[in-house]
Formats: sequence, structure tokens, C-alpha cells
Amino acid sequence: MSGQEHEGNNGVNQEREGYAQNRGESEREDTLTNRQGHPISDNQNVRTVGSRGPMTLENYHYLEKITHFDRERIPERVVHARGAGAHGYFETYGKVGDEPVAKYTRAKLFQVEGKRTPVFVRFSTVIHGSGSPETLRDPRGFAVKFYTEEGNWDLVGNNLKIFFIRDPLKFPDMVHAFKPDPVSNVPGPVGMFDFVSRSPEATHMITFVFSPWGIPANYRQMQGSGVNTYKWVNAEGNSVLIKYHWEPIKQGIKNLTQEEASKIQATNDSHATQDLYEAIERGDYPEWELCVQIMSDEEHPELEFDPLDATKLWPTDQFPFLKVGKMVLNRNPENYYNEVEQAAFGTGVLVDGLDFSDDKMLQGRTFSYSDTQRHRVGTNYLQLPINAPKKRVATNQRGGQMSYYVDKAPGQSPHVDYEPSMTDGLVEASQTAKPHQPHYDANLVRQKLERTLDFKQAGDTYRAFEDWERNDLINNLVGALIQCDIRIQDKMVEYFTNADEDYGRRVREGLEQAKRNSDATARERAVADAEQMGHEADPY
Repeated sequence: MSGQEHEGNNGVNQEREGYAQNRGESEREDTLTNRQGHPISDNQNVRTVGSRGPMTLENYHYLEKITHFDRERIPERVVHARGAGAHGYFETYGKVGDEPVAKYTRAKLFQVEGKRTPVFVRFSTVIHGSGSPETLRDPRGFAVKFYTEEGNWDLVGNNLKIFFIRDPLKFPDMVHAFKPDPVSNVPGPVGMFDFVSRSPEATHMITFVFSPWGIPANYRQMQGSGVNTYKWVNAEGNSVLIKYHWEPIKQGIKNLTQEEASKIQATNDSHATQDLYEAIERGDYPEWELCVQIMSDEEHPELEFDPLDATKLWPTDQFPFLKVGKMVLNRNPENYYNEVEQAAFGTGVLVDGLDFSDDKMLQGRTFSYSDTQRHRVGTNYLQLPINAPKKRVATNQRGGQMSYYVDKAPGQSPHVDYEPSMTDGLVEASQTAKPHQPHYDANLVRQKLERTLDFKQAGDTYRAFEDWERNDLINNLVGALIQCDIRIQDKMVEYFTNADEDYGRRVREGLEQAKRNSDATARERAVADAEQMGHEADPY
């Protein structure tokens, strides 16, 4: 850097330091603001119609925060960077359980038994980069693109059925905390547990992620879930709440302990991608059954939790898994970059008969996903073959980076790129079924869901684990938490104890034993070991 550039930057820094003294009466030196300088009094909750109603578009702080977050990496995905994919088809059973599917949804892809819809699926890890090993502890992405006759439907989810947070305003903070340290670029659990220790709703997801369920054996032998609550709408415009689940049919479910994953990683850091590719090449096509849970579209005050809470499971004894159809993956991509890397999904990509619930995470994701794709792949990402619907498209969208054809209808005047028009332009579709029109009567507030129930289901999950799963969970948590500040350790032990007394006791005792055994963590020892074990060599 030249001296002139250095002085210029110093001048800017000095000017900023001078401005740093300007603050409002209610502000302290460490008060959170946005980049407009506005103090942020609530960084936990988006603004919604009532505590559980839909988000509104004027959520300025959320929009500024999430759009900046969506653009933090170029061109690699901020999350879900490491992935593998395959083509196949979805075959509907024409029923949901034993009932006609039309009772609940008018979506055409589900109506006729045996009807097949082409699909493309992308599996991924979430937090780690595109070159990271596939054995790392992490949720796994499970995103399915259905090329239906009515346009694309994207079912974007994970292998686990819940999530860390229930409000999208916290998503950038969560990922920042889980990513490598912004100064040293060294990954580790300290930031993650610092965040989680102030986010009790994450206790359930942490219980899953640090158990063997946090390392699926491969992509073929894991479950999938839409995670969020959606709606189905029938021909009369009536709705029900829906949870989607993918259950492996013939290949079953397998998870790895940390010890097993470490052994695999020592010899193959792409084992899951290789496994999926080779299975399809040899004709061993993986299959999943799509199941749904159905709940009436109400607030359900009789439940201990809110059904719109993404950190919660719906109990299967009350809301059983109902089979809808099966998916078969039978063709590998011809080009990884064109198909897997450029594949773009979004939770807002729904067809008629499928709808949004007021799940805050779903509503936040619906803006963020498509915004990310426009940034990462480009304005015209939907013109790429892997993303384009397998049906006619006619829009008035023009131009933008990498536009290579015009979405023009036959007979449409090239001069008319707007609607409405009296002369050879596009026209609106006719409404063929009753619209779904939910009613709202509530104040516009920043408020979390009232029925939080942050710990009960985490305890249920812990008790449902087999002994070997609990043992691995405790070992993994102790190994991670021993690297954290004592205040973080104490808070996490408190959360685990709230979930289950035995759970908290075992983590606490494990930490005490770890402190007696060594004052250096395994990660710290590895740094020293590398230096001591290294073999000297002469320069060449």
C-alpha cells in the first residue's frame, strides 16, 4: 500500500472515530445500530401481525441485515457450499394416508396415482466451505426441485426436522457464530456456543447435531425434512398446516460416531459425494417416501408449543406420518458445475395448492433464498436449464446480467414489455379455484412466540436416544465446551439440566473430568503435535 493510500485510509478512520462520539441519549458506546446509525432496540424478533402472524415488508432492519448477509461470499454459497446432486422422479400415490389427497390440496402433481414428476435433488453440508470434508458435524441440506406441469416447486430443507432458531432476524448472527473466527479464520465451537448460550431455543437442535445424527453416514441413508410449517389448500380455498418429511425406503438410515467419522475423513474427504454417484452408476437407485403431518389451520392452544415454531417436532402420536408418494434418484449430472453448483432453490417457489404458513423462519427464508440466488448466480438464474421450469414461461422481465433469451409468448408484441396493455401484450391468468384468504386481527409487534417450551422436547429426544447415542452426544459436547469460557459452559449445563437432569449432570461431570485430565484441548495439542512430529528437510 502506498503512503498516500495509507494516509487516505487514516483520514477516513480518524473521521469515523470523530463521528463515533455522536450518539443519542439512550445509546451507550456499545449499543447495536444498523449501518444507517439507527439504534436497534430489538434484534431478536421480526415485526409481525401479532406474535405469530405474518411478517410485513417494512421490516427494514431484517431486510438490511439479511440482504447484506446474502452477499457475504462471492461466488460460493454462504451456507450449503459443499454439495452433491442427482436427477430422478417423484411418483404420487394419489392419496394422503388412506384419504384422497384432493381433500387437502388441489396441487396437480399429487392428484393422480402413478403420476411422475421430474426432480433434481441437491444434498449438502451447511456451514463449511466447498472444499471441506463431508464427515464434519453439521446439518445436511436436502433440497428438491419438482419440475411440475404448473411450474417449479422447491422443497428446501435439511436432514434434521427442526432448526436452531425460530426468528429469521437471528439467522445472520447464527451463521456468523458458527463460521470460522473472523480474525484468525480458525473454525471452532467457541462462537457457536457463545451464541447458543444466549439462545435457549437452540437446545433441542444442539442435542441432535452433537449426537450421531449430526454426522449422517452418507446422503443416501439420511432423512429429509421441510423443517418449516407450510399449508395445503384445496379447491374450496380451505387450508391445513403441513410438515414434509422424506424417509429412506430401501437404504435405511445410518449415522456415524465422531470416532468413525474421523477414521473415514483420514482416507476420503468426499465419501458422501462418491457414494451417491457410484450407487446411481451401478443402478442401486436411492428412494425416499414423502410423508406429511397434517394439523388444522388454527393456533392450537391445547398444545404446549406453537406449531409454527421451527425448533419443535410435531408429536407423531397426535400427527402421524401420512404417505404421499415416493422419490427415486436414477441419473447422475452430466456436468457438476452446470447442474449441481448452479442449481438454485427457494422456499417461495410453490405451485397452486401449496401455500405459506405464518412460520417466521419460512417467511424470512422466502425472501433470503431468491435474493441470494440473484446475487450468487445472477439476475437471470432462472434461465439456466437446471433451474428453468419444464413448461412455457412468459414474463415481462427483460435485460439483466447474462440474459440470453426473452420470456416472450407466441404472438406477443416485442414492443409490449408491460401489463396491462390493449395491444398484443400478456394477460393475467383466470382464477380457477377459490383463493385462500386467511384473516388477521392483531397489532403489528416485535414479539417472540408465546409458547416457547425451549427444553422439554430436547429432554424427550435425549431420553429417546440409545445408550451409544447418548454416550457419543456427551463426549462430543464435552470436547467442544471444554474450549469455551466458563460462563458459556455453565449456561449450557443449565440448559441441558432443564431438558433432563441426567443430561446436564453428565455434561457437567464430563467437563470437570476433562479439566482435571489436561489443561490443553485436543485441538491445541494437535497444533503442538504437528510441530513436534514434523520431519526436518533441507531446502531445495
